[in-house]
Amino acid sequence: MVPLILAIDDDITLNRLIVTQLNKMGYAAAGVHSWGAAQAYLQEHNPQLVLLDCQLPDVRATEILPGLTADYPVIIITAYGSVKDAVAAMQAGVAEYLLKPLNLDELQLVIRKTLDAHSMKKEFLYLKEQQVRKRKSFMVGSSKTLKEVESMITVVAPSSMTVLIQGESGVGKELVAREIHERSQVAARGYVALDCCTMQENLFESELFGHEKGAFTGADRLKNGLIENAEGGTLFLDEIGEISPAIQAKLLRVLETGRYRRVGGTRDLSANVRIVAATNRDLLQMSHENRFRSDLYYRLNGFTIQVPPLRDRKEDIPALVEHFIRNHGFSRRVDKRFSTEAIEKLLEYHWPGNIRELKNVVERAIILSGESDWIQPEHISLNPAPRPRRNHAPGSGVQLSFEQPPTLDDLEKKYLGILLENFDGHRGKVARTMGVSERNVYRLLRKHELMGN
Repeated sequence: MVPLILAIDDDITLNRLIVTQLNKMGYAAAGVHSWGAAQAYLQEHNPQLVLLDCQLPDVRATEILPGLTADYPVIIITAYGSVKDAVAAMQAGVAEYLLKPLNLDELQLVIRKTLDAHSMKKEFLYLKEQQVRKRKSFMVGSSKTLKEVESMITVVAPSSMTVLIQGESGVGKELVAREIHERSQVAARGYVALDCCTMQENLFESELFGHEKGAFTGADRLKNGLIENAEGGTLFLDEIGEISPAIQAKLLRVLETGRYRRVGGTRDLSANVRIVAATNRDLLQMSHENRFRSDLYYRLNGFTIQVPPLRDRKEDIPALVEHFIRNHGFSRRVDKRFSTEAIEKLLEYHWPGNIRELKNVVERAIILSGESDWIQPEHISLNPAPRPRRNHAPGSGVQLSFEQPPTLDDLEKKYLGILLENFDGHRGKVARTMGVSERNVYRLLRKHELMGN
């Protein structure tokens, strides 16, 4: 098919010359002299390329470029070129920027290059769409609750909307974030993840926004932040509920204006990145308690996905077990199967550690089963069911008793054990009582061997 090119230029003589030359080059060409006439033409025709003059009698090109470049490749032609205008045009998605008087040989080369690039982009997007359709989801299982999550991912992924993923620790929130990226329009671009509870505030700010040379002691060179590293792609902020008020304010500015500054910088930078955040905290309750900015919460809460705990999707456990056997972290291939009795034991368990805990249990069972092809109930090590909560009188507090003077580790382990018992193993409530993150509670539980492997 012969490519159709539309020339929009109020210089009638030049417009006629361009159309004539394009026809001689083998293209189908049409010319109009105003934006109004162009709109009427575009309602009836679908050109493969648009040549646009910067100065039209009824509109400035900068006003219409964002909408025009979303539908067609555009080449700007102008007699009033400036670096500022060229930069603005390129930022609006223009393919090329040419100055009058036009060199027709150069115009022919630029048109051919632009059409080829657009054709390659369309082919790439088509192949990417086919790949996404054929690619197996990161999400394992077929339960109703999981299908609801996948439906929400399917709806929101193609947009550029900010997404908040909520759920208990270990339910697979990062897998949901990754799935959103892989199904998005920017799947070919970067996916960058940052754990918000693993760094001090000053280091976190530098990691996220970057820093200028000399911004602080040890900043001997400029460093790009993760926002820049994720340019055009997805930035995943895990445990967003752990960030400090100062970082909350700066992140809010990014979401509101799309602008930010490196640490020590004086120049605004553009944040061309989609933000997906996750938390196991109740951010709404935290905002009511002034522990999380309400304006940031509502910015993040544009689209929320609630990931169910494993205890609410136990029918997915057999599929998850098979997945973990096939994708274990061992160096050799493992051909093992869980017996019916072993699966029943897994189904009866309450899974406070969710999918992360199940993965650990499966890998431990593979080791404990030795050379056997079958994994039996005795190979499965699970955390005991929580004991009934003690009824403490209001204000009675927590009482710790030891046969001999305890170490700090003894105190920590005893305190954790009592809180776990009082809150029926609910780590979120334990974390809120201790005033730390749920992830820190998880680490303490592993340290003191208070949870199943």
